Amino acid sequence: MQNLWKQSRCIRLLAMSLLLLGFLFFVSINAGYTPIGMGDMLRILSGGGDGGENMIVFDFRLPRIVTAILVGMGFSLSGCVLQGITRNPLADPGLLGINSGAGIVVLIFMTLSGTLSMGGVLSLPFLSLLGALLTSGLLYVISVQKGRGLNTARLILNGIAIQAGINALMTILVLKLDDTQYNTLAVWQAGSIHNSNWKMVISLVPWIFTAMGYLCLRARELDILMVGDELSAGVGVSVQKEKKILLFMAVALAAASVSVSGSLHFVGLLGPHMARRIVGSRHRILLPFCAVTGAILVLAADTIGRIIIEPSEIPAGIVAAILGAPYFLFLLVANSRAGRKENTGI
Repeated sequence: MQNLWKQSRCIRLLAMSLLLLGFLFFVSINAGYTPIGMGDMLRILSGGGDGGENMIVFDFRLPRIVTAILVGMGFSLSGCVLQGITRNPLADPGLLGINSGAGIVVLIFMTLSGTLSMGGVLSLPFLSLLGALLTSGLLYVISVQKGRGLNTARLILNGIAIQAGINALMTILVLKLDDTQYNTLAVWQAGSIHNSNWKMVISLVPWIFTAMGYLCLRARELDILMVGDELSAGVGVSVQKEKKILLFMAVALAAASVSVSGSLHFVGLLGPHMARRIVGSRHRILLPFCAVTGAILVLAADTIGRIIIEPSEIPAGIVAAILGAPYFLFLLVANSRAGRKENTGI
């Protein structure tokens, strides 16, 4: 009886979250230099718009909204997996340098290619994945202590150091570009989806939904890994194998998202924490909620950035950082206090 009540509660909460996402969807379509009323919006979406209205909605705003939703899902799911396998609430693909590693490869490719064809757009997630894998591999190697396995505290610190180094290198590369390339890539580096199009959506969809489907199938293993390596091995889980596969999926999600949006910091931190506070830590329920909360965060950040200083706009990455930085500091203080209590036996 209690399980049925919990399931029905989770379904209601998920429905409410989807309604909030739907509300943001319509608010975001209306946000911009040319406002579109609800009646006109429904008419255009049902196929009754003229050429100018169709261009605004279907060519500019809808691709941007769908990209924001997919990117939010990718970063949030990635953060959820990283927090699960490291058992560290501060784990986030941005803080660990994964986003920066993915971003620098994309930055180099975009600088050399100048313009992106359809083939170039489809190849971006693969190039981004290459950079993210190299970064995460380096991070893993330098964070492992001999005979003691992965040190999660060292993982966070090393990730922040790697991120700072790569970001400095990216800044140097951007400064060497001409004005047109500089403006485009500087905005992308800050975390923006303002140039989104349907080609980017097509390139992102298979990565997000394939990885999400696989993670939902491995929800039980993620739950078991949360209790510790020794207990996980005791119930028959191949700990190292599962961690490597799950880490690869987390890196792939973050890399694919970075390839179209740049690095949106703190989405992978905030999304899982918001979802966990609502539905708890069981990954069978947590993963779908993470996808929805991440989508809400990025779509809200992009919409706020578009309307707050209209007709100019603030990149979604900056808005997300403004929202996420205070929460990160709160988590840092809370974990520091918890660590001191544990060490003193309180």
